[in-house]
Amino acid sequence: MTSTADASSHRRDVRAELETLTTEAFRPELSEIDRLPTLEIAKIMNGEDATVPVAVAERLPLIAAAIDATAERMARGGRLIYAGAGTAGRLGILDASECPPTFNTDPSEVVGLIAGGPSATVNSIEGAEDSKELAAEDLDALGITADDTVVGVSASGRTPYAIGAVQHARSRGALTIGLSCNADSALAAAADHGIEIVVGPELLTGSTRLKAGTAQKLVLNMISTITMIRLGKTYGNLMVDVRASNEKLRARSRRIVALATGASDDEIERALAATDGEVKNAILTIIGAVDGPTAAHLLEESKGHLRAALEAATAR
Repeated sequence: MTSTADASSHRRDVRAELETLTTEAFRPELSEIDRLPTLEIAKIMNGEDATVPVAVAERLPLIAAAIDATAERMARGGRLIYAGAGTAGRLGILDASECPPTFNTDPSEVVGLIAGGPSATVNSIEGAEDSKELAAEDLDALGITADDTVVGVSASGRTPYAIGAVQHARSRGALTIGLSCNADSALAAAADHGIEIVVGPELLTGSTRLKAGTAQKLVLNMISTITMIRLGKTYGNLMVDVRASNEKLRARSRRIVALATGASDDEIERALAATDGEVKNAILTIIGAVDGPTAAHLLEESKGHLRAALEAATAR
């Protein structure tokens, strides 16, 4: 009897809390959107989406500070770990999975955790989001350290799994970032760096895979991409750490070397052959006029930063 009453009280509390969230707000002006022509719905939706970059722009100083702190930890060998439930968790996994082919990172360096485990990426296991303990277990399974960065992602900013991940990571000395889409969120308050991208009510009430999901994707893009730039994974705006695992990427590798050096096709092929297809090394052999082993040594000395290795090569 008591447990039933407690459960009913909890449901009322959750409903009352949702009523206060901007991301859950009902928009009466859109209550008959299903009766509009498809083109009109598309125009409305496109207009809604256009507001998201503006909301992100308002938080750029906070985002930049979080990225600098993340890059500092990763330069010491730390990892970037995303933790979220539902859409937020899937977005973290997506961003993490793009880092190995784009920046030649090891899959263990950028990791996405989702409440309910890998199967939750394709099957709804939404109940798992209510457990802070599950988040702690998932992080402990990774062997969380003080050099790691944990990004809790939650549109509402109240998801226990994301909050639990941030709280547990912080207790272990890790850097924490709380990314949400509501102001004054518990998630942002729990983190070292709270980032709240307030995008307002959704086109479909409570469907936070829309504007909120877009905002999260934009910020995750920034966190991973700019962190990799800071770590020397690019040369200018060229992806010099790209992993040439298929013919398209091998062609891209040759093009990147060409753009960076202006060398002929034959010279590029020789440079890539001498460096086992490593784009950074090939560029260094051409511009720095060094052989393959020397290029590898200089890049090791510069911790993978091509500009620093080029300076060292020209100073020889």
